[in-house]
Amino acid sequence: MFSGIIKEFATVVAIKKDRDNIDFTLTCSFVDELCIDQSVAHNGVCLTVVSIADGNYVVTAMKETLDRTNLGLLKVGDKVNIERSMLMNGRLDGHIVQGHVDETAECIAMDDANGSTYFTFKYKEDIEMARNGYFTVDKGSVTVNGVSLTVCNPTRDTFQVAIIPYTMEHTNFQDIRVGSVVNLEFDILGKYIARLQQL
Repeated sequence: MFSGIIKEFATVVAIKKDRDNIDFTLTCSFVDELCIDQSVAHNGVCLTVVSIADGNYVVTAMKETLDRTNLGLLKVGDKVNIERSMLMNGRLDGHIVQGHVDETAECIAMDDANGSTYFTFKYKEDIEMARNGYFTVDKGSVTVNGVSLTVCNPTRDTFQVAIIPYTMEHTNFQDIRVGSVVNLEFDILGKYIARLQQL
């Protein structure tokens, strides 16, 4: 989570295209405080730090991000507004995840995104559950096997998530295939809003 309060900018020192993804190498005043897996907003876009070396750090932007933002226009030497994730006695690098699994879903498709992978998951369509906030919304949050992810292309009972190579390498997404069953936790904010509407 972020506040939108920009305190400084980073400078782009290298850009490397990896199929449809782009790895941006940047430098800023707090590189030495960063850790791999932390989230940093770049021009308002949340990206994950995937490596740190020699006073620089690297983030990966996939095609979906590049299509919807200005990051694909960046050049070496450009300045980028950056913001670290908010502190809540620790950094909230994804979204509010309780660790309470709501239900399971089945992987029904895997599609190559020329560098990343789109996974499509299908869960049980239940009108009553949906009324209680158990559903997905486009660009909303969902947790799949404990991994905080952004929802793409939701329907009444399916949604997609896009997985960059770093996430694939460091989570059990590398083992998920069509037919695999995963745990889902829907966004707690949606559940609270749904509950408030009932009262």
